[in-house]
Amino acid sequence: MVKQAETGAASVAGPVAPGAGGGRRGRVVAGVAVVLAGVLAFHRVVPNSPGRLGSLLESFLPWLGVVVVLLLGIALLRRSAVALVALLLPVGVWVHLFGGLLLPAAAAADGRGLVVVQHNVNDENTDPAGTARALIGSGADLIALEELVVPQLPVYEEALAPDYPHHVVRGTVGLWSKYPLSGERLVDIRPPGIAEGWSRGVRAVVHSPYGEVAAYVAHLPSIRLGAGGLASSLRDESAGLLGRAIADEQVEAVILLGDLNGAVEDRGLEPLTSRLNVAERGFAFSFPAAFPLARIDQVMARSATIGHIRTLPATNSDHLPVAARVSLE
Repeated sequence: MVKQAETGAASVAGPVAPGAGGGRRGRVVAGVAVVLAGVLAFHRVVPNSPGRLGSLLESFLPWLGVVVVLLLGIALLRRSAVALVALLLPVGVWVHLFGGLLLPAAAAADGRGLVVVQHNVNDENTDPAGTARALIGSGADLIALEELVVPQLPVYEEALAPDYPHHVVRGTVGLWSKYPLSGERLVDIRPPGIAEGWSRGVRAVVHSPYGEVAAYVAHLPSIRLGAGGLASSLRDESAGLLGRAIADEQVEAVILLGDLNGAVEDRGLEPLTSRLNVAERGFAFSFPAAFPLARIDQVMARSATIGHIRTLPATNSDHLPVAARVSLE
């Protein structure tokens, strides 16, 4: 009698719906999708202390798109309509933030533009001549280099001289140009606490066929990721000094080339990104060269447009070179 009662109860209740567990999991995916959309849309709200968490998130912000793809796969596997609808939120935000970078380079409207190359050549580079030849092959009008050290510097100077007869070097950064330079000077971006002799900024006026352009080359202090989070305070202070120098620049058109040790989304570079245009097309992840995760080698400009930025083939450096066409206004 007991067995019959149990059997009857089961028949009344019916079998467990096969999608019930999947539905619950679908709601979890939907919840994660909503949170992810919020993080993408309001990343500036994420506090920067402790450990400069906000800057750390922003350094890899585009990679949250990978999380969106993983969630989409789970939602399709579970056949969860709720999760799929919720995923429209992070997809829409990601496309709004980064979708334009995926578009192909737009054709230049006219010839008023300079091709520029930015490269941290690595102070342990064992083939500076080969690196120089690779950069010459880009056909750039301007080449900016960082981590220039003796005895490598004379090799770069000799190799680049035939194609780039005008150059200036201050400390460990330099600019090579096809066009005459003037007004060369050191740009002091040394943050408090760094010893004398640290010199990583230079400025020169390029007399291009399209008018004068103030070109800045900079190498901001490195950042470190450790147990305490992201150590970027020196980088941020140096970015502030560089931003003020550019704000005081009297030449209207400005091009900044440099290893800024930060992505353009990183709030630590706001003294620069708030004053200068950044690339409209291209991700150009440049570091580390073996498996690039972020573009920390930047091209920015004032009174000019950077239509597309791209990486060049690897050299004997831990950074990839980046190249861009800068259209002057």
